Amino acid sequence: MLVEICSNSLESARSAEKGGADRIELCAELEVGGVTPSYGTLKQVLKSLSIEVFVLIRPRSGNFTYSDSEFEVMKEDIIWCKEIGCRGIVSGVLNNDNTLDVERTRELIQLSGPLSFTFHRAFDWVKEPEEALKKLIDMGCSRVLTSGQQPTAYKGIKMLNHLHKYYGNHITLMPGGGINEDNITAFKQAGFPEIHFSASQPIQQLKATVPLAFNANLYDERYVRKTDATKVAELVALVK
Repeated sequence: MLVEICSNSLESARSAEKGGADRIELCAELEVGGVTPSYGTLKQVLKSLSIEVFVLIRPRSGNFTYSDSEFEVMKEDIIWCKEIGCRGIVSGVLNNDNTLDVERTRELIQLSGPLSFTFHRAFDWVKEPEEALKKLIDMGCSRVLTSGQQPTAYKGIKMLNHLHKYYGNHITLMPGGGINEDNITAFKQAGFPEIHFSASQPIQQLKATVPLAFNANLYDERYVRKTDATKVAELVALVK
């Protein structure tokens, strides 16, 4: 079973590889679901790691319906990622009614070629997941990262199993969301070829009181999330 770790920094990426991950999905700002990482972060990660690096292309947090200017930024980021040596792109676009934006997603997949393309957890918002999956297969999408449209992949395992059974020969279904030592073996036993998790935990980096919050109190700014190499190793051992 291939293990992909969602890494939000150079430090976390190194921890993922040290723990035995096969691949990372590099992003920034895990607290808001991830956005595109900086040039400096990506360059240093590619320089430091020997495992595959996929990159999240998401210009901002929030929904997955983008303006024309945001979409142009996404395309430029994909071109840059291809030039610098990334091995895969993680992205996707929805319409404002949360249906799959076929035209724009197809454009991103074609632009990403020949790199592997993962449609990310925007899939968990679509109204008709089976129909959306068929369209992604037709577009040449490599895989879908999904929790089965539930808060965690374990809660969504019924849908995941269904999609994997009927479409797994055409596209990779990669469970992600709330994967831990208590449930990871269920996905291995079900035959999923890949699994996605962060193995991260909040680390208190700042001891002083934060004088002014800049994030509308969405999270405690004294803490940062970092991938734990030991936790990665424990989970890898359960599925290898």
